[in-house]
Amino acid sequence: MKKKSISYAKWGYIFLLPFFITYCVFSLTPLIQTFYYSVLDYKKDTGSISILNPEGNIINNGFCGLENFKAVLGEGGEFFSTLKNTTIIWLIGFIPQIVISLILAVWFTDLRLKIKAQGFFKTVIYLPNVIMASAISLLFYSLFTKGGALYTVFDHFTSTDVSLLNNVWGARSIVGFINFMMWYGNTTIILMSSIMGIDPSLYESSQIDGATASQTFWKITIPLIKPLLSYVLITSMIGGIQMYDVPQLLAGDSGNPSGAVKTLVMVIQTGKDSNIGQTGAISVLIFIISAVLGLLAFHFMNEQPGGKKKKKKSK
Repeated sequence: MKKKSISYAKWGYIFLLPFFITYCVFSLTPLIQTFYYSVLDYKKDTGSISILNPEGNIINNGFCGLENFKAVLGEGGEFFSTLKNTTIIWLIGFIPQIVISLILAVWFTDLRLKIKAQGFFKTVIYLPNVIMASAISLLFYSLFTKGGALYTVFDHFTSTDVSLLNNVWGARSIVGFINFMMWYGNTTIILMSSIMGIDPSLYESSQIDGATASQTFWKITIPLIKPLLSYVLITSMIGGIQMYDVPQLLAGDSGNPSGAVKTLVMVIQTGKDSNIGQTGAISVLIFIISAVLGLLAFHFMNEQPGGKKKKKKSK
């Protein structure tokens, strides 16, 4: 007589249920509402998206098609200018972030260097990531604003009596540096985990063959951690597009000086109390850009050296 097998598969779905409920309530529903509002002529000061006739019947439900997208992408819109600002600030922070993180990851995982007190150094470089962005932003604001300690230093050498926060590239550089400082530790830890997963015999074989450290890095380390490098790149780009707290606290809603620090999400935050339709359109555009970047990440993470994609084995 066969014993009846017990299936535990349902418990996996039961444990996943709270996540899906939370996602549907707090993420999926607002996302659908954003797409809905993006095609409506919805201004908050009117209090309604529907136009009624004297009898109280709806004569216009507020649907305007792609007019909101035309407005934000047109000459009077801020989409392209703020996208440019966001991209520049992200590049200022990301380029040194990935370079320094790679160097630190290779150093900490190289057993030949025998670096002492690694735990202490790893804690120090990761510490800024656990500090609130608002706290770091306010710290830098107090340092670089007129009368601040670093303002006095720069004024002594330049004699311009102008704060770096009032200079276009100065303000962008400060925001980019804060983003670099907050995230390079996290990126280092991620890259270290990837490098530690490489088979040590590959490095031993390269040493026997007489490969230099530079050749080992470019021919073994980089190709094998490429999927995780793609992940870091895409997630950083998506996070950069959604940049808000640091530039807003340093430059205000207007993104001074001259709007050079105003980002896409800052436009959404300043417009959410007026033209909800147009801010919804900007949110949809950000969603589309993020989705495209996600697809690119999927493409690169499934690509093998030589340009071939991984294929699923058929049973």
